[in-house]
Amino acid sequence: MPGRPATFGPLAAGVWRVLAIAQRHAYVLRRSPHRLFDVVVWPAVDVVLFGSIGIFAASRSGTGAQQVALYLLVGVVLWHVVYQAQIALATGFLEETWSRSLLSLMVTPLREWEYVLGVALFGLVKLVFGVGAVALIAWLAYAFKVTSVGFGLIPIAALLLAVGWAIALFVIGLVLRFGSGAEALAWGILFVVMPLSGTFYPVSALPGVLRPVAQLLPTTHAFAAGRALASGQPVPWGEFGMALGGTTAMLAAGIAFLVWMLRIFRARGFITRYS
Repeated sequence: MPGRPATFGPLAAGVWRVLAIAQRHAYVLRRSPHRLFDVVVWPAVDVVLFGSIGIFAASRSGTGAQQVALYLLVGVVLWHVVYQAQIALATGFLEETWSRSLLSLMVTPLREWEYVLGVALFGLVKLVFGVGAVALIAWLAYAFKVTSVGFGLIPIAALLLAVGWAIALFVIGLVLRFGSGAEALAWGILFVVMPLSGTFYPVSALPGVLRPVAQLLPTTHAFAAGRALASGQPVPWGEFGMALGGTTAMLAAGIAFLVWMLRIFRARGFITRYS
């Protein structure tokens, strides 16, 4: 098997290295069942929490209250796309720092983009389980079917997936530059993005001083488009276009930032922090 990738050329060798990284993280998850907390338990808690708040609001009667319940359930499903994508990629890299294997990876033929793709590939599997758990619990507990929103939800989820990856790239870059002290951002940064994105409510509900900041985030427009679809409105192409443009810019900025931090990481010998 070791000689097989070379037989098929550099591209095939790269594909095998990507798959090897994904398999490596699958082994870690299999040997550490407690890591399923982020994949199953946390999503279940979120659905029960926000779903129950929504049902309570709806029980106060009125169309507006029912809309609040719908916003909460749509928001928690879409939010976990961002959450699972970001946390899988960021903690996948942190796994290498915790196990002190970062130096070993850097002296192999593995390229940086191959490593990122491998972790992202495994993250997609975790995302399917995480978002699947959210959708299943929302259906069983609150009779909310994600499929009722329509196929327009798929491109919105794809944009939120890319946003999660972009945020993770920034987190990885900061950990490379500032060391383990920046690891808290892997979890904390999401709880800054969530309220500013209007995940469970329109941006108009935010304080006036925060609304301009919220409008700059692609997640804001993605969640707005998701709520519009859930309410039975046609695809809001304006919101979708702004989400697409913002996501593209954020992903490009994340890649550029990570490349910059990697250059500093190598030039200043920060690898000694993890060896």
